[in-house]
Amino acid sequence: MKVALIHDHLAQDGGAEKVLKVLSDMFPEAPIYTLLYEPTMADKYFKNRKIFTSIIQKIPGGVRFYKWFLPIMSLAVEFFDLSDYDLVISNTSSFAKGVITNTNTLHLCYCCTPTRYLWSDTHSYIQELKYNKYFKKIIALSLKKIRIWDRLAADRPDYFIADSQFIAKRIKKYYRRESVVIYPPVEIDKFQLAANPGDYWLAGGRLVPYKRFDLLVEAFKTNGRKLKIFGGGPDLPRLKELAGEAPNIEFLGRVSDEQMIKLYSECLAFLNPQEEDFGITMVEALASGRPVIAFNRGGAKEIVANEQVGILFAEQTPESLNEALAKYDQIKFDAAFIRNYAQKFSVERFKAEITKMVEEKMRELKG
Repeated sequence: MKVALIHDHLAQDGGAEKVLKVLSDMFPEAPIYTLLYEPTMADKYFKNRKIFTSIIQKIPGGVRFYKWFLPIMSLAVEFFDLSDYDLVISNTSSFAKGVITNTNTLHLCYCCTPTRYLWSDTHSYIQELKYNKYFKKIIALSLKKIRIWDRLAADRPDYFIADSQFIAKRIKKYYRRESVVIYPPVEIDKFQLAANPGDYWLAGGRLVPYKRFDLLVEAFKTNGRKLKIFGGGPDLPRLKELAGEAPNIEFLGRVSDEQMIKLYSECLAFLNPQEEDFGITMVEALASGRPVIAFNRGGAKEIVANEQVGILFAEQTPESLNEALAKYDQIKFDAAFIRNYAQKFSVERFKAEITKMVEEKMRELKG
């Protein structure tokens, strides 16, 4: 069986890339098609893989300024010729699902989310752009055209796989498609329990406005507790300015895997103030035996589904978060129980569920 994997772009190291890594392990001979890739990002997981890119890769500045090529990405993904493959798996939150396949090819789409800036977050996305109102109107018109393509492209996969129940509802709402939920894979065994936790609270990931790290900064400026935030991103300067001279708030920048494992295992709890499609960082904290304190929306409701593994807070306000922190002080969490709970999100479970679906749908196609 000839298999191809297609991914939006390899220009960052996030949850979608971790899913692609496991899919590429499952299908070691499968080439990866992607709009573009940045070697410093892609080589971490895919250094020795056969990678095919679109014309955007060849345009001067195409990789560095790839967001400027948004209007042609739909066309670029349709240029990929996948007619020789029996199975195509698209791993996507935007364009990869729009690849064109023939009638003898099974196309499974692992959907991290319907494209945020076209659907659920389109208004906030435009508002947060640092351009004048006239340029924003031009961008809004451009997004309208892409939105039409995106809706049509959603009819192309034979089957959708959602990474959470939360995303399955979005797929149903925006694409009018049913989906099977298969939670993303997390390398549970990669993480470890600490003999004793440290004295700090932990948060991290890509530092972008919608992830609401500003809420954490505001809360910890008032409560005086020790907070460490790892990761980089465009929101970092604003967050540092907001934190000011607060001695209890530390920005760690990008950290190595070894540093991150240690940070998880020794924190008091991991904090997730945003609405996530799923939230792999929360599961990584659970795999380290540490509880999660999260905003009660999105994937957190499925991950922190047991009060023995964490606390959900109701509102995205410093007051609501501080109430959850005070509640934490009254609870004694069992690190071994939390780690065992995290096994439901393991890599082995993901591989088994994907394999089962591929086998079933290939039999249906051939039958």
